[in-house]
Amino acid sequence: MSAMPATPRLMAVESGLQARPHPDRRLGGILAAQGKLDPAGIERVLELQHREGSRFGAAALHLKLITVEDLVHAITAQYDLPHLRPDNRRISLELVTAFEPFHACAEQMRALRSQLLQRWPAEDGQAHSLAIVSPARGDGRSYLAANLAVAFAQLGCRTLLIDADLRWPRQHLIFDVSDRIGLSTVLSARSDDRAAVTALPAFGPLHLLPAGDCPPNPLDLLSREAWPALLQVLRPAFDVILIDTPAAEFCADALGVARRAGHALVVARKDGTRLSSTTELISQLHDEGTRVMGTVLNAP
Repeated sequence: MSAMPATPRLMAVESGLQARPHPDRRLGGILAAQGKLDPAGIERVLELQHREGSRFGAAALHLKLITVEDLVHAITAQYDLPHLRPDNRRISLELVTAFEPFHACAEQMRALRSQLLQRWPAEDGQAHSLAIVSPARGDGRSYLAANLAVAFAQLGCRTLLIDADLRWPRQHLIFDVSDRIGLSTVLSARSDDRAAVTALPAFGPLHLLPAGDCPPNPLDLLSREAWPALLQVLRPAFDVILIDTPAAEFCADALGVARRAGHALVVARKDGTRLSSTTELISQLHDEGTRVMGTVLNAP
């Protein structure tokens, strides 16, 4: 039997990663700071705005001084909403909450965020931990976990996203970070948790603990006491911890991860996930003592 990994040490989390208010909260000042309008352009917009009684953004668009994307980017800065421009091709476009914060899907993520915040019990200063689970591959767990994490960070919550899918990890691909070290290397005592957690300041106070190398014994790693010990160490440093998991139909990893998290959100795909598989998973979660916070039905 291999030696039990040492209890992980507390990670040093950088503070102040929230989207900072722009010194000039007026739309024209923000567009100027972003290099989209010069003083002469602002003067032209103000003249049209005064003459037509239109809004500043609409006037700038009418004069073709800015693009719609320029306006969206400026508005998100005005309201402290972290936002990525679509020309950022390193980050997956799956992150609709970051690339298209006013899209219907992003609004649904924010609505889900609000429902979770209302249902979570008080944790006495400890992070709310939530495992994202589903019966099968392709149900949309990783997509939902990533976008929900961005949504919490956009609210200013110190958010940690953990990729506990040690079989088919995806979060490092979605956020374009290295997976050389991660959860598997921390649990096997081959790296320190402080080095494994990556700050993602472009999204606000968001951090990612990728899966790391895919081990030959993922269930064994997640069954070690190092896993709950790691969660216990991380909880005081964050407001929300979201955990991506492997498909429950193929392995028992997800149930164990959810039990340690204490709360689970079940994901199913419309016209794809069998109802019997979903109800069976919910029953298994209840048997494990995990509180099911709800079920999300993804579009096909």
